[in-house]
Amino acid sequence: MAGTRKPVVEVRRSQRRRRTVSAYRDGERVVVLIPDQFSRAEESEWVDRMLARLAAREGRLARSDDELVARATRLIDLYLGGYGAKAVPASVRWVTNQNGRWGSCTPADRSIRISHRVQDMPDWVIDYVLLHELTHLIVPSHNARFWALVGRYPKSERARGYLEGVAAASCTPVPT
Repeated sequence: MAGTRKPVVEVRRSQRRRRTVSAYRDGERVVVLIPDQFSRAEESEWVDRMLARLAAREGRLARSDDELVARATRLIDLYLGGYGAKAVPASVRWVTNQNGRWGSCTPADRSIRISHRVQDMPDWVIDYVLLHELTHLIVPSHNARFWALVGRYPKSERARGYLEGVAAASCTPVPT
């Protein structure tokens, strides 16, 4: 593809590493960490895999506020359509200052903020977090009516479980 070039890759072999492979960006360079016993063919295969994973991750991280607004509009149409303008936020945006919660909503000014920590999660989890916050525009508290509306999303329980797992793995409290 024109305009796309393969980054400079530095492969670091480790005798301590047995099976795991990881990669990260260091400026313009991609560092790939592999076990020392890998053959050149395995090294080449894993470099390609890790470059693809990094590209996919960076694509998810590049999700924009505009995409978030479009996603919110789609979720309103699918799950909150009967509420009209009451379900429509004034603003929806990604933020980097929310490390203790997945998202927040201020019904008074109809603003929704979604934590950047959610950007790298699967689409169905992002949809759940966004729908959760959109529902707060209709029902500010976490009462039975609120959960009934959130429950319209077919993957709500699955997404909640996913978020609880992420919170447990990072030893952080589960936000509501």
